[in-house]
Amino acid sequence: MCKGLATLPHTCLERAKEIKTKLGTLLQKPDSAIDFIIPYAEKPEKPPKAQKPTLEEALQWRDSLEKLLQNPYGLSSFHSFLRSEFSEENVEFWVACEDYKKTKSPVKMAEKAKKIYEGFIQTEAPKEVNIDHFTKAVTMKNLVEPSPSSFDMAQKRIFALMEKDSLPRFVRSEFYQELIK
Repeated sequence: MCKGLATLPHTCLERAKEIKTKLGTLLQKPDSAIDFIIPYAEKPEKPPKAQKPTLEEALQWRDSLEKLLQNPYGLSSFHSFLRSEFSEENVEFWVACEDYKKTKSPVKMAEKAKKIYEGFIQTEAPKEVNIDHFTKAVTMKNLVEPSPSSFDMAQKRIFALMEKDSLPRFVRSEFYQELIK
């Protein structure tokens, strides 16, 4: 089940955490158990209606995660692909950081910082991202006084991880291959 551990060291752990979370929810709410059946998608879900990219745009995604994430269709496709692999937390964290950086109100910024920290950074977070101890410590220190750059180091680490690990898998995926035919 956890094939390719050499290239995907955290995927099985993330999958185990998700299953643990869903099982915990099942035990608390037995009346809605059907809603929490763990799906095994054979194909990634198609993204919602966004303007389909030109072949030239889609081909650029192979070499540029930045271009992929800037394109609404590309971002949605990438997110759907990662969801099919139970590893969508990285792209969700990246998107949350992008949204956070656009926040002007200090009150809203503090609220969003807390939500991002609790959802992605803190140990045992529901969608904990895989960052090293030093990056986590710097991020926590930055959150004492939230600023638009509070999550920059962690976001850069996750971007690099997606670029090195997730993007090559996405480019080899059936959905991407269909897109560039």
